[in-house]
This record gives sequence, C-alpha cells and structure tokens, in this order.
Amino acid sequence: MFSLKGKVAIITGSDRGIGEGIATVFAKAGASIVVCSPSKERCEEEVAKLKKLGAKAIAIACDVSKEEDVQKLVAQTVKEFGKLDIMVNNAGVLLSKPLDEVEQKDLNWQLGINLNGVLLGTKHAAKQMKKQKNGGCIINTASIAALVGYSMLSTYCASKGGIAAFTRAASAELAPYKIRVNAICPGLIESEMTKPMLADPKSREEFLKAIPLRIVGQPEDIGHGALYLASDEARYVSGISLVIDGGETATT
Repeated sequence: MFSLKGKVAIITGSDRGIGEGIATVFAKAGASIVVCSPSKERCEEEVAKLKKLGAKAIAIACDVSKEEDVQKLVAQTVKEFGKLDIMVNNAGVLLSKPLDEVEQKDLNWQLGINLNGVLLGTKHAAKQMKKQKNGGCIINTASIAALVGYSMLSTYCASKGGIAAFTRAASAELAPYKIRVNAICPGLIESEMTKPMLADPKSREEFLKAIPLRIVGQPEDIGHGALYLASDEARYVSGISLVIDGGETATT
C-alpha cells in the first residue's frame, strides 16, 4: 500500500525543509529521486542521505524560475532514469513586507519562484508524461496562505493562491492524458523558512494557539500526504488542494 516502487520522481526545492521531507518519504516508499535546488552542493548532501535509505537518487542544480533550467531538469532526469512519473513542484520562498513597500523586484522574486516555477515545472513534466502515454502525477506545494489572508504576506498569499487556481485548471486540461494534478496546502511546518518565527518560545506559543492540535508540523507530515497523492491508491484524485495544517483553517 502506498508504494512508489519503480517510480521516478523530481522534487524541486528538496535539499531542505518540506521538499526534503517529501524526498525522504518517497525514498522509503521505493521511488528513484531527483533532488534539485539552485545549490548543487546541498543537493549532493541530500542525495547521500537518500542513498543510505537504499534509494536511487541524483542531484541536479536548477533555478525553477528559469525555463531553460526546468527543461534541462526534466531532460537530465529522463536521460538518467528513462522516464518521469511524478513531478513535485515544491520550491518556494517567503517574503514578509508591508504591502505599500513591496517593490517590483520583490514581486519578480516571489512570483518567479513560487508561481512561475510551478507553471514551468508542470508544463515540462506534462510534455514528457504525454510522450510516455501512461499518465503521471504532478503535485504542487501551495499553502494555507492560498485560503487565508495574512498581514505582511500579500505577495506570498498571491503566489500560493495562484498555485491552487492553476492546479484546478491544469487538472482539467491534463485529465484526458491520465495525468493527475493536485496541490498540498501546508500549515505551520518546522523548516528553515519558519525557523525565525518559531525560535522564540513566546512567539511559538502564539502560533500554537491558532492550531487546534497544538503541534507544529514536520516536513515528513507533508511527505506522507504527498505519498498518498502520488500513489496508485489516489488514481481517482485530481484537482484538489489537500490541507495539512493541524486543523488551523477549520477554525479560521
């Protein structure tokens, strides 16, 4: 159950945080993993960890906001493993800034990685999956910020809301090719991105008050959700945004 044996998965932004958690869970489920981020060194370090779990894994440096990089990412994956079954568009960045101080360069950075990266990853993964003619699975990492507005995070919310909307449209368009497209909306997850917010005990306690389960999620919590969506057991699931947030949005 929930096996990915024989499957090949690209996971962007998988050298740390949520992406690393997804890569770890996928590796344990038997998938061959392509670890990618702009840092080849960090990717190689993650690959070494995955190989200790018995997984086949390679590292590829990639800036998901650049189409040429994404094209090469898919091409190198197919050259190494012969196919692509699962594309996880996970790479993302967080900008916290007052709305009236947001500059064009901020928008270019935030939307370029978070939103364009998902669009480009889906585009080139779908091209390859169509060629293979046996379907495929695309998973996009959104956020509960796609569902709830947060002060100081206007551009982040915009990018994640765009991912959720794009996921629905892409799922409808790619369904005739048996390519499933889903999103995951994580809540508060312990990672390098959230480390500054969670470092102070008082601040951490304030965040926990908004989470009914009173725990901070771990990267592998998202990994387990992604594993279900990538598995054959989810063959009838497409176009959804799976919320994994300890119950936070249920009370918002």
